Amino acid sequence: MSIKTISSREVYRNPWTSVREDVIERANGQRGIYGVIDKDPACIIVPLEVTDEGEFVYLIEQFRYTVLWRFLEFPQGGWEQAEVDPEELARWELREETGLTAKKMTHLTTLQIAYGVMNQKHHVFLAEGLTMGEADPDVEEHDLVVRRVAVAEFETMLLDGTIVDNCTAAAWGIYRLWRERRVSL
Repeated sequence: MSIKTISSREVYRNPWTSVREDVIERANGQRGIYGVIDKDPACIIVPLEVTDEGEFVYLIEQFRYTVLWRFLEFPQGGWEQAEVDPEELARWELREETGLTAKKMTHLTTLQIAYGVMNQKHHVFLAEGLTMGEADPDVEEHDLVVRRVAVAEFETMLLDGTIVDNCTAAAWGIYRLWRERRVSL
């Protein structure tokens, strides 16, 4: 390992996040401070609907306080628990935020979110065979708006900067690679 932890102290904690400050020593002997945000595992869901009219995805529009604006993104979230069944979490988040249930959930991969500052796994799922029901958002998610968007429009939104969520862009890229490799088999 090129960096050794000399000491670590927690500087902040709430039910969703903890922040620690580590004194580190690099391979060259130089010491420094590293701030780390620790979060429990989360998931992101690509809700894909294929109909006679074409392919559609479901997006969530919500206000993101850290940047003080409303954004479009795939349904995603966590339970603030270290041990979770990723598929159970994905099914819950999908229903909670959109009202959708899926006949089939496919785990595509597990990514790390912003590992330059944060330690959080992000399980990526494809949801298919969708049925609409009642959403049940958390208190913090009272302003969610669900949008059904044609895939061509969604991809344009990724390219023109309408959608800026890196997790949504990464999940879509993973899905496209997964789909292309399945077709070529």
